[in-house]
Amino acid sequence: MTLGRPSVLIPIAPGTNRNQELADAFELAGAKPTQIPLSALREGETKVVDHQILAIPGGFSYGDALGAGRLFGLDLMTWFGDQIRSAVDRQMPVIGICNGFQALVAAGILPGNNGAAALVGNDSHQFECRWVSLKPQATNSAWLDAMTAPLRCPVAHAEGKLVVDDQSTLDGQVAFNYVGHDGSSADGVYPVNPNGSVDDVAGIVDPSGLVLGLMPHPEDHVMARQDPLKGRRAGGSCLPLFSNGVAAA
Repeated sequence: MTLGRPSVLIPIAPGTNRNQELADAFELAGAKPTQIPLSALREGETKVVDHQILAIPGGFSYGDALGAGRLFGLDLMTWFGDQIRSAVDRQMPVIGICNGFQALVAAGILPGNNGAAALVGNDSHQFECRWVSLKPQATNSAWLDAMTAPLRCPVAHAEGKLVVDDQSTLDGQVAFNYVGHDGSSADGVYPVNPNGSVDDVAGIVDPSGLVLGLMPHPEDHVMARQDPLKGRRAGGSCLPLFSNGVAAA
């Protein structure tokens, strides 16, 4: 447990555009966010292990060249792979949101159980920007500690369909599922499941539970004023997710 406010490292690649919202969410949860370009990280201005939480934001890193999150993921492992592995080994909480999730998968950090996964084009063949409801699942993840009620937040992606090499790849590692606004199962139905992900999976953790990746944007619903429906649908604020990450640091 870190005394005081834990430091959150938010790396920024060209095309990243959700970094400020992510920083605001962590600050509201009691952390001290530090936003830094990947170029500055490469130059050694700071190191991953100098911080207590690693948070990879959404956006369109490198213009999604070669596929969403692939170049960001390559950067992570080429330049900082040893630092990230060391951080995970010493139980640093890590979160990747949307493009950040894509980068963690592309880097092989998720699912992290020797299984293979990918995030591919939405079944709708279009960019999906809509509010969704998420059901937290029972995992060993500190990020989801004591979370049982549905959450609401938006998605904004064109390549968010999670596919796996084998169904067993996700055993015990599903963090969130897309559900109906009344909490009912999505059953693969569009647009409740906005992208066609296997088993309506919206987010996963690694076997340790400390590395979390999800396609929706929880940083966009941490204050009541961000909810356009003002609580008129099931699903609450996502602030507890960030508070749990801060508590685990």
